[in-house]
Amino acid sequence: MSAPRFYLVLVYLGVIVLAALILFSPISVRYSPARDVGQWEATDPAIREWYKTLMQPDNPAVSCCGESDAYWADSYEVSPDGEYIAIITDDRPDEPLRRRHIDVGTRIVVPKHKLKYDQSNPTGHGIIFTTTSLYVYCYVAPGGV
Repeated sequence: MSAPRFYLVLVYLGVIVLAALILFSPISVRYSPARDVGQWEATDPAIREWYKTLMQPDNPAVSCCGESDAYWADSYEVSPDGEYIAIITDDRPDEPLRRRHIDVGTRIVVPKHKLKYDQSNPTGHGIIFTTTSLYVYCYVAPGGV
């Protein structure tokens, strides 16, 4: 293989690797759209609308996601460093909400920029919007109807 052709192959491989890194990076997970696969049907229309209009506090153009990414987290702790730690208290069955299971008692550190204070919460529960790998989209404190 000649030197120019070898370098051309390296450039193409570099582009493919870069595209794969961008496609599969945590940044792409961060901006995934909310899933509505029928889990809204049994929800009070006012609460359904509330879920659909919640936006991430650090990126107000991006949704917090939906009910299938939401878990009740009515308990919390504050670490000695001041970190807010939400504790999953959601014992509802996962199948009707079409979400993956996260055990009750699981503790999730909520980054300060993911704490949502600008909107009331009609559910009566603290709600954390997270992935099963525990990446936090938003946390809405309990109360505040």
